[in-house]
Amino acid sequence: MIPSLPLQNKTVMIPRGKAHAKSFSELVAKVGGIPVEIPLIAFQPVAATEELHEMMNSLHTYDWIIFTSNVTVETFYSLMNALVPFPKVAVIGDKTRQVLENMGVKVDFTPGHYVAEDFVEEFHSHIREGSRVLIPKGNLARDYIAATLKKHGAIVDEVVIYETYLPDDSRDKLIQMLRNRRLDILTFTSPSTIDHFMEIVEAQQLQKELDQCIVACIGPVSMRKAEEWGLNVHAVPDKYTVEEMLKSIIEYLKINPHTGG
Repeated sequence: MIPSLPLQNKTVMIPRGKAHAKSFSELVAKVGGIPVEIPLIAFQPVAATEELHEMMNSLHTYDWIIFTSNVTVETFYSLMNALVPFPKVAVIGDKTRQVLENMGVKVDFTPGHYVAEDFVEEFHSHIREGSRVLIPKGNLARDYIAATLKKHGAIVDEVVIYETYLPDDSRDKLIQMLRNRRLDILTFTSPSTIDHFMEIVEAQQLQKELDQCIVACIGPVSMRKAEEWGLNVHAVPDKYTVEEMLKSIIEYLKINPHTGG
């Protein structure tokens, strides 16, 4: 008898956009799940301003640049007119480090845990009074890293390089899938995906349709956001990656085999 796969025939909401959903969907399919791609977040670069051009041209004046996500890296490079010397580079996550290294950029610092609080705890010893730090970010990103590094004496410049929005197509697809109770597992990869999801749920009064869903968050920051919205979170990994989130869902299902559809 062939053993069943851990997510056999369970539908799993993939909240990422097309550019970042493929690998996640493939992982879900490998363990028997049915990936349903509903991008709850999309990104667009901000208009190129004089401030942005000045920042790009003065990269060499910074001691560090901090990248917090793949999107930040990709957008930053899309705004660069030419390759210029980089300062030291710090990243929050392993995936972000891999993207930069694939581009030939040396990464000088990666924390043990991939959240802002742990990043700052480990990173602040690498700066001194007056160290200049640049943080490119999205319009909805927290300012925790910048605020904390300033307390340690760093001079920090934050610059918004992309805007976050909810794709129109996703709204209609999500409403239909929830009304028909066709989603077994809801995965969330950032607080913004949760905000966009719950804004739709509350506007359409679909809270009851979530009762049978398993909710998984990629890390504690997203989990806190989900709980603020009143969601019961069933799975959160110790290491904050999509792969580990999927493993945490499988572990939850081993203990609770009759949930999630």
